[in-house]
Amino acid sequence: MEDTQLMTLITTSISNFGFPIVLTCYLLIRFEKKIEMFNDRILELLHVIKEEMRKN
Repeated sequence: MEDTQLMTLITTSISNFGFPIVLTCYLLIRFEKKIEMFNDRILELLHVIKEEMRKN
């Protein structure tokens, strides 16, 4: 997507939905990758803890 198309989409979205809703959607999309990464790390940690408990 070109920069002008992105800016047009953002501007149109703000005028249609309002700034708080657009900002919330942007932040949710942006943080989604980080949340998935944290979830993966927590699952790995859980697996390591279970393995350690089996050894003891």
